[in-house]
Amino acid sequence: MDEQVVETGEQIHCAGCGKAIQTEDPTKPGYTPRSALAREVVVCQRCFRIKHYNEVAPVAMDDDDFLRILNGIGATDSLVVMVVDLFDFQGSWLRGLPRFVGKNPILLVGNKVDLLPRNINLNRVRNWMQHEAKDRGLKPADVVLVSAQKGIGIDELLSRIGRLREKRDVYIVGVTNVGKSTLINRILHDYGSAEMEITTSPFPGTTLDKIEIPLEDGRFLYDTPGIINRDQIGHMVTPQDLRKLTPSARINPKVYQLNDKQTLFLAGLARVDFVRGEHQPFVVYVANNLYIHRTKLEQADDIFARHHGELLAPPTGEAVKQLPPFTKHSLKIGANGPTDIVISGLGWISLQGKYPAVVDVHVPKGVGIAVRKALV
Repeated sequence: MDEQVVETGEQIHCAGCGKAIQTEDPTKPGYTPRSALAREVVVCQRCFRIKHYNEVAPVAMDDDDFLRILNGIGATDSLVVMVVDLFDFQGSWLRGLPRFVGKNPILLVGNKVDLLPRNINLNRVRNWMQHEAKDRGLKPADVVLVSAQKGIGIDELLSRIGRLREKRDVYIVGVTNVGKSTLINRILHDYGSAEMEITTSPFPGTTLDKIEIPLEDGRFLYDTPGIINRDQIGHMVTPQDLRKLTPSARINPKVYQLNDKQTLFLAGLARVDFVRGEHQPFVVYVANNLYIHRTKLEQADDIFARHHGELLAPPTGEAVKQLPPFTKHSLKIGANGPTDIVISGLGWISLQGKYPAVVDVHVPKGVGIAVRKALV
C-alpha cells in the first residue's frame, strides 16, 4: 500500500482524521485520489465525504491502538485536557486516565453546557464535577465548562490552558462523541488558522490517529482518537437512531408524578419501573424529541412486546433486531437527597430522595446504569 508521497518520500497524514494518506485502496483508511495530493491541505476521501455529504464509513480501532496512544502521553511532559459530555458524564468518563498520564496535570472540561436546563447553577455544576472526578480517583488541576458548538467558555478555557501548560505540549483526550474535534475546530476558527479543520461527525471513530497542531512557542496541541466506552447505548443503535437520541438543543425536563407499580418507557430504548415507594415525581432528562410513554407496570411487558419499534421508537424496523436483549437492573434509592438514575448515552431520571424507592431499569444488555448525586 502506498502510504507516502512518492515524489518527496515524505509521509503525509490526513488533516481531518490524522490517518496516513494512501492512494491505492479506496476501502481502507487514509485513501485519497492521487490528484488530491497537489492540494495545500490534504484530506482523505472519508473525511471529505463526512464534511461535505454528512456520510461516514466507520473504521474500527481496537483497544490496543487506544492504549498505545494513551501510554505515549504518559511518557511526555505535557498538559492533558480531558473532555467529558455534561449530558452523558458517566458514559463519557475516560476510565483509568490517571494511570496513563503519569504526573502530567489534567484540566477537566465539561462540554455541551448549552444542553443543560436554563436555570442550572454553573458553579454548582463545577463543584459537582470536582466531586464526581474525586470519586473516580482523579484530581483535576481545574474544571472549565464550555460549549464547543456555541462557542461558550472558550476564552476561559484558553486562559486556563495557557496558565497550566507552562510552555508544554497539550493533549486533548476523551471518549467518542464528546466534541473534542468540534472544540479544537472552534479554537482554530476563533483564535488561529481556519485553513486546518479537523473532521467532526456524530459518529464514533472519526479521528483515527493523533493530529498535531503547532502552537506559537514551538510546542504542539494534539487531538487524539475518541476512546470507545462500550457501555454507551449509542454504540448499539443505527446512525439514524443515534441522531435522534443525541440532544441537539437545551434539555426540557419532563416531570411525571408516579405511584408505585407504574412504568415509563423512554422510546424503545429503556424501561423504568417504579416498583415500590411513596407517590413522587420522576424527572426525565433525555433528548427533547424522544417519545416517553407512561403505563401500568402490569401492562408493561405486553406493551413492549406489541409496540417495540412502532409506538415505542426509536429504534424502528430492522434496527429493533439489532439491539441486544433487555436486562433488568434493580436499584434501591435511599431517602438521602436528590438522586439521579443514569442510563449511559441516553440521559437520566432524577428523584427527590425524600422517600425510599425501589426502581427496576430495563436496558439493552451491556448498557451502563449508575446512581449518583443529582446534577440538577
